[in-house]
Amino acid sequence: MKQYLTIKELTEAVKGQITPRMVRHYHALGLLSPAARSTSNYRLYTRSDVQKLQKIVALKQQGFQLSHIRKLLEENDKNTSSPNKVMATLQQQYLSVIQQIVRLKQTAAALEGLLGRDISCQAVQADALAQMRLLQLETDGGVGDLEQLWDSWDAAAHAHPEGFTESLQQLLPDLSDRSEIEADLLSKLVLACGDCSLLPFVKLSDTAIRSARESLNRKCQIVADVQPVFTALDRTRLAHLGTTVATLIDDPHVNDPAEAEQEFWQEKSWFDKLLKIEKECILVIGYAPSVLMAVCEAIENRQLEPALVIGMPIGFSHGMVAKRRLARSGVPYITITGNFGGGLLAAVALNALVESTIDKPHCHCYLK
Repeated sequence: MKQYLTIKELTEAVKGQITPRMVRHYHALGLLSPAARSTSNYRLYTRSDVQKLQKIVALKQQGFQLSHIRKLLEENDKNTSSPNKVMATLQQQYLSVIQQIVRLKQTAAALEGLLGRDISCQAVQADALAQMRLLQLETDGGVGDLEQLWDSWDAAAHAHPEGFTESLQQLLPDLSDRSEIEADLLSKLVLACGDCSLLPFVKLSDTAIRSARESLNRKCQIVADVQPVFTALDRTRLAHLGTTVATLIDDPHVNDPAEAEQEFWQEKSWFDKLLKIEKECILVIGYAPSVLMAVCEAIENRQLEPALVIGMPIGFSHGMVAKRRLARSGVPYITITGNFGGGLLAAVALNALVESTIDKPHCHCYLK
């Protein structure tokens, strides 16, 4: 690389869809130091600027806000020999973000209480919308008036069961660009966790549904990572398809993600068992990040050739790494990015595919 780069050459070196306009914006925000100037007054950049901009792009892609990135870079520059201070800054930023999420979740829950009302509750919805201003908790009415309002609306809920389908129609984003089978899968995942914000985090490879259906119809082997995930699988429908169902870590005493993670690390026999799983199987991983990591490694080494990997392990660091590695593995997959996940959601994903394979055997809406 030459000693100095123009702003255009800087963006080309960094890549990642960065533009000169964005670079100038980062200068204005204090993310980038003022650039040197040529005799013609053009901004000039060095290798150090390339590396710093790459950090900014990488952090932004991971979901960091620009204000947090600036503080993090400043702290990192001041405390290169003090990682504890950097971690303290990160923790402070994390707690600030969590507080924002809580406030937004509270607002979302209030809106869901209105939008999620089914037809039988529509009689009170007009009144609810007319009094929407009372949802603003900081107004003069206060929390007491809001509680009374909810009590009057909630009275209609005792007369009938909840209409989940009608509620989801109001709450879910437009899924018309998704196939019928994929939309059904996404809806079932939302119902399983009660959180509509899950949808943007669910990722399916283009061939995931097709590969799953073809393998299920070939009576493939289904393998869950631990017993609780195995228990949540719809074995009645799986038996109807003629599939075999097994557990990788089949120790009945392993009942939570921490135990599953340690057990897989400490007992080499589980990894050996993983390598003996049948070709074109479907793996359902909902607990241990290390299991998913080992699966990805085996795939990369051509020691494992699954038809589908449902990878939704719980984990606050390794789980996210394993999911990103799965997305790059080249095999059909279904995952939930970030720290969303768990055994129930992994099992629900498979159960939805099994149900649609049986109930809609001739549907081809998922083909791309």
